[in-house]
Amino acid sequence: MDHVVSADGTRIAYDRLGAGPAVLLIGSGPVDRKSGPEAPLADLLAGQFTVYNYDRRGRGDSGDTQPYATDREFEDIAALIDGAGGSVMCYGDSGGGIIALQAAARGLPITRLAVWEPPYIIPGARPAPAGYRDRQWALREQGRGGDMLELFLTEAVGMPTDMVAGMKAAPFWEDMAGRSAALAYDADMVGDFSMPQEQLKSVTVPVLVVDSASMPWLGTACQVLAGVLPDVARVTLADQPHNVDPAALAPVLTEFFQTAP
Repeated sequence: MDHVVSADGTRIAYDRLGAGPAVLLIGSGPVDRKSGPEAPLADLLAGQFTVYNYDRRGRGDSGDTQPYATDREFEDIAALIDGAGGSVMCYGDSGGGIIALQAAARGLPITRLAVWEPPYIIPGARPAPAGYRDRQWALREQGRGGDMLELFLTEAVGMPTDMVAGMKAAPFWEDMAGRSAALAYDADMVGDFSMPQEQLKSVTVPVLVVDSASMPWLGTACQVLAGVLPDVARVTLADQPHNVDPAALAPVLTEFFQTAP
């Protein structure tokens, strides 16, 4: 483990693996750099790239300086990019894809960008969860991590309630619930789940949008996103769930990142 210091003094922990062009991984949800899908993905990419897999603030070994603001997340990314040599290619998973797209739109030195199913909600595809951000912050203030996790899975991800009820009986539930306080930060990032199309038109670097056929509303979002971005390619992994298998994703990312000039 290593760390960088962000603009507000927060220590941001990361692992660096492999050798080659720099690739930064951005995750989301109730996981950290060790427990999330970025850990096995980093291992798979490390044969071709120098992979930076970090804990977003409030997760894992990173600090959590208060008060939180979404701007701090982009300062964290800027510090990581500076530590990686001044520019990176980037992959964002789900809500991490929204963060990665916003980072590129803000002009951070990202040279190529791949995203997996960023959870924008397109009108008519599914209802947006009402008051999601405020409800997550209220639960956080009450220390109700399990309820935050349930709200995230049912209303943000859109999982059936009976499926989530089954998960609550599983041994991993308490561990995930214990890492769920930062879901309020994700809620700040996604806002009302709408896609800021005008802002995204400013993302001029090459973008790869990858999706599956498992959740039609996410496929709709990726289709609309691909129509907004100026320089975009799209790949569908038809046999994958939203919780994509890193072994299925890694070859697609490797091919895209290796086409960099």
